[in-house]
Amino acid sequence: MELISRFTDLILHVDKYLDILIQNYGTAIYVILFLVIFLETGLVITPFLPGDSLLFIAGTFASQGDMNVLLLFGLLSVAAIIGDSFNYWMGSYLGEKIFLRGRFVKKEYIDKTKDFYQKHGGKTIILARFVPIIRTFAPFVAGIGRMKYSRFLGFNIIGGIAWVGIFLFGGYYFGRIKFVQDNLTEFILLIIFISIIPIIIEVIRNKIKKRKTINTI
Repeated sequence: MELISRFTDLILHVDKYLDILIQNYGTAIYVILFLVIFLETGLVITPFLPGDSLLFIAGTFASQGDMNVLLLFGLLSVAAIIGDSFNYWMGSYLGEKIFLRGRFVKKEYIDKTKDFYQKHGGKTIILARFVPIIRTFAPFVAGIGRMKYSRFLGFNIIGGIAWVGIFLFGGYYFGRIKFVQDNLTEFILLIIFISIIPIIIEVIRNKIKKRKTINTI
């Protein structure tokens, strides 16, 4: 329970923790942020790390002169792109073996994943960037599905730059507004809520489909 409490506190008050890191580590904060974004997108075991909110808050601090927003944009875009690429290759080389040997997923599901990414992979890679948890698993599944890497990389670059740019510069420009500065926690909650809306919609749609199927039978 204590671990969950600390994690929740980190997510809701990422601004306070980022401020502490900036004060204690100075320019090394760029390296720290690079690693966080890389890990959040590059490893399937770390989907819980803050992404959207961290980018927004980093932009807010940059607007106050604590960091260079253009340097952040370049570094974090590269971190997001490299992270997804690493995740893709992990899925490509290890994913299917792990799933099949561990019997976590049936082989037919792996085959369906391959077919899905052949048809809709590009759109999935871009849109998944804006959905927490999903963005961590999307490139991994793309690797399992043997999506052509050159095709994956193109969408990865577009999605990575768009994701970092929207949240980072959003924080940079809105962070100058005093109302936003005084209510950062509320804005973090709003960002988290907006990010999970697609998941909520998908869950509702699946429940409706299941009910229709049961009623048809």
